[in-house]
Amino acid sequence: MNQKNFNRIKSLLKEIDFYLVTDSGLSKKGTLSDVREAVESGCRIVQYREKARSTKAMVEEASEIKRICSGRAIFLVNDRIDVALAVDADGIHIGQDDMPIEMARRLLGENKIIGLSVHNREEAIRAEKAGADYIGLGPIFDTATKKDAGEGIGPLKIRELKAAIQLPVVAIGGINKENCQSVIQNGADSLVAISAVVCSDDVRKETRYFIDMIRKTRRE
Repeated sequence: MNQKNFNRIKSLLKEIDFYLVTDSGLSKKGTLSDVREAVESGCRIVQYREKARSTKAMVEEASEIKRICSGRAIFLVNDRIDVALAVDADGIHIGQDDMPIEMARRLLGENKIIGLSVHNREEAIRAEKAGADYIGLGPIFDTATKKDAGEGIGPLKIRELKAAIQLPVVAIGGINKENCQSVIQNGADSLVAISAVVCSDDVRKETRYFIDMIRKTRRE
């Protein structure tokens, strides 16, 4: 990605609201359908998270997701730097137990987005110092989507992090229609609601619901 395109992506990162994370195990219509419908609804950031497919199959699917997102949404790959490089994704999202940010940055180059999952203020501060472009904070609430996520930390933790760092904060973990407003009210820049969206019969409608809710809550 050249500097001009990277600057555009970085600018778009400041404007995200609903954040789609794919899950082929939960999806009713399939990953590509979910991405297409979410992006058509206005979703500005998509993370391809796939744990069960071969590398070849992932590269093929990621290539199509990149095409769908092109010019409309930031496209990130979860964990798999090799897949991200193979399809020239906009960046990656990694966790605390994955490759260190500094090493990931050397492999990806400066013109890529790197998001990092954090669970507390200290990890968030370290992430910012290490050069992360945004953080994913969670789990906010208890969740069954990620088996090793741990107990929910509560939406008030978002305020604590927002006071400590300048990076965009994406809230994740157990977020649904009933509790999503509290996440934005406490300062999250964006949120992930995997089950509430990909388990639905109408991904387009559900994505639009969260986008509208986030924007409305920000205005209040």
